[in-house]
Amino acid sequence: MSSNPTGAIPDICQTIMLQAPIQKVWDAVSTAEGIAAWFMPNTFEPLLGHEFTLTSPYGISPCKVTELAPPNRLAFDWGKDWHVSFELEEVDGMTRFTLVHSGWSQDSVTEVGAPHSEIRERMNHGWETAVLPRLQKLVEA
Repeated sequence: MSSNPTGAIPDICQTIMLQAPIQKVWDAVSTAEGIAAWFMPNTFEPLLGHEFTLTSPYGISPCKVTELAPPNRLAFDWGKDWHVSFELEEVDGMTRFTLVHSGWSQDSVTEVGAPHSEIRERMNHGWETAVLPRLQKLVEA
């Protein structure tokens, strides 16, 4: 977990166990088609430094791949403040998937003008109840 300077809001950190081999999960989280199937439309390419977009209900967000270590780790900057990482670990033929969504600050607002504290709670809920369950359904099918 990242450091928590004054004014920072804790990272979102969620871990789920997926009944799927690590390569199947990696393919779902490291390709444009895979990401679109469980997260949102995008122009992702698995290249370090690649600039891409995510298309959310709020509009198009610029992103950039900052870490790429197949099939265990992928991270990217999202918009002006956020950083998202996907960590995959093979455990007895299954995959432990950990999402970390960081970059939250009491002193900032999102591109749509809402306070980080409010959006963090919405995003945390969305990851937990919608996005990660869609990933689980996709890779366990």
